[in-house]
Amino acid sequence: RRRPRGLRLPRGARAPWAEVTAFPPRRYLLCASGDFVKVYSVSTEETLRLMGGHADLVTGIQLNPHNHMQLYSSSLDGTIKLWDFMDGILIKTFTVGSKLLALYTLASVEDSVFAVIPKKGERDTFQLVSVKLTKGVGQDLEGKELSVVLDGVGASMKHIAFGREGAYVVSVKNVNLQVYFFKRKLLNRFSLSTLKTKGGDNRFSCVVCHPTEDCIATGHADGKIRLWRNFHHRKEYTYSTLHWHHDIVMDLAFSMEGTRLLSGGVESVLVQWHNESSCQKDFLPRLGSPIEYISMSSDGALCCTLHTDNRITIINSNLRFSRSIQGLIKSRDIKTGLVVDPRTKALVLNGEPGHLQFYSLQSDQQLFSLDIVQRQYIHETGLKQSDLVKVAFSARGTWLATVEESEEVTDPELQLKLWFYHEEAQSFELNTRINTPHDNHITDMCFRDMDELGDDSLILVTTGRDCVFKVWVMVEDSDPE
Repeated sequence: RRRPRGLRLPRGARAPWAEVTAFPPRRYLLCASGDFVKVYSVSTEETLRLMGGHADLVTGIQLNPHNHMQLYSSSLDGTIKLWDFMDGILIKTFTVGSKLLALYTLASVEDSVFAVIPKKGERDTFQLVSVKLTKGVGQDLEGKELSVVLDGVGASMKHIAFGREGAYVVSVKNVNLQVYFFKRKLLNRFSLSTLKTKGGDNRFSCVVCHPTEDCIATGHADGKIRLWRNFHHRKEYTYSTLHWHHDIVMDLAFSMEGTRLLSGGVESVLVQWHNESSCQKDFLPRLGSPIEYISMSSDGALCCTLHTDNRITIINSNLRFSRSIQGLIKSRDIKTGLVVDPRTKALVLNGEPGHLQFYSLQSDQQLFSLDIVQRQYIHETGLKQSDLVKVAFSARGTWLATVEESEEVTDPELQLKLWFYHEEAQSFELNTRINTPHDNHITDMCFRDMDELGDDSLILVTTGRDCVFKVWVMVEDSDPE
């Protein structure tokens, strides 16, 4: 077998799936997906394996540092599982008996992993513990021998990072940073100011450690990145500041050699910093939605970004877009309900604002996204904007009817649109736009359930809160009506 060089992400799509048995000798991408672990092909974007066995949300996945064909996963069900992800086989299950919120492995530690668990008897308080993985015969083993490493840590996996060669562990929470040195059993604590001055907000949002040097990078709520050094001393520590993001830094990642630092946030831009300088940086913009997580491949050739719209973007080391794996988009409100496209058998529903997503349940992939509203969506709270509320397909799926309305409750702006599927373009194209088809909200609509033999057989019925139903038929462009 060829040794896989895997990318891993903490959370990914939470959509249905289809199992594929072929394993091409290519790189793999591993991600947690609800209570499953998914294995994707980086080259084809296919779901190659779906590994199930956890009874609750999977909260962390880590490659076994002593066998890169194996994977550890942790879950809220209180278990750690060891998988052979090449064949999708569960090797061991270790029952910890406490909810696991994050998982970490170290190459320098053979028989233990690290996990974040709730502190007993205290609400919203968490601990970083070392979990001894019992050796024994059988698939189900106990993993209840725990040693507390740090108290008062954050619940997110982004709030803890392990330093160079596992010599120390760093934890961030609110405006406090802790560094624990394993050999010396020394704990250093550092605090930033809680005052919000000139728009600054010092609260920590994420932390990573340099792979070869004693350097800690932290992201903050005001968009700043701090690089900490000399933190072995409580009073003589230093930090420098990088600043480009205008809002919270959502994740950070060092390159394998440590010469580059990647950062992402709500701007949907991946920023690459060089040599700890604010002047030397590169950008990969227009990634579609805020970046939640960043992960590097073990050889440094690829990186991944996970986005709030449930999409994974695969990016080359030269900061060029490579591929995208789109999961089921988490829309704010599924106003259209669930509709099935008769032509492709895809599930159709609200996607990103103003769009319809066509999602294949068989291949566990988005087929395409159709921009219905065709207006720039502005991310601003309280702003009244148009959204997609109703969808209907004709019997063969060659015609699509959509209704969009503004968010005004009393006097909404209504638009009824008819779309025709063009085989050559392999897409729906707008055919007819009707402004104010009813005097009040449209409550439902459907096509006549017959095969479309011609335009004269196409009939659409709409009903509205104006106590009227209307029958729509197709006419020639030359018709004045």
